[in-house]
Amino acid sequence: MSNALSLDVPAGVPWIDFTRDFDAPVAAVYDAHRDPEKLRQWLGPQGYQMDVPHWDFSDGGGYRYVHRNPEGEEYGFRGVFHTVRENEFILQTFEFEGMPDEVALEFLHFEDLGDGRTRLRGRSIGRTVEGRDAMVESGMEHGMVEGYDTLDALLAGVPATT
Repeated sequence: MSNALSLDVPAGVPWIDFTRDFDAPVAAVYDAHRDPEKLRQWLGPQGYQMDVPHWDFSDGGGYRYVHRNPEGEEYGFRGVFHTVRENEFILQTFEFEGMPDEVALEFLHFEDLGDGRTRLRGRSIGRTVEGRDAMVESGMEHGMVEGYDTLDALLAGVPATT
């Protein structure tokens, strides 16, 4: 894909910054993060199924989703939406249920680049450097790259294969 993920994992601090451009308008990229049926089609590694048992995309709302790999192993995630501003910003918490007590605070900014293009900028701040590093070592970058590549295809109108 031409729109590569830029991931910055600075040493000694508990955060990760990322940037990813999309060849789609802000409203479409934002909607793919807001709508659980669309999110289910692209978020996470390819070949995994995703269930969304809880989704309340509003200020103070919450979520829970579960990824299931081809072997049937499940990985649950949950959090709270603190602030959602349409086509602009999402502030949420994020917790992998397999790493309790390592809740991250995530900031997602949706920027209009013009010509129907969008830049997504994010920062995820963990509780500890060790917790942040464990998330990175768990394959987070691989899952992000595959998920955003799948989102590119969905935004271009290509049907999901999962």
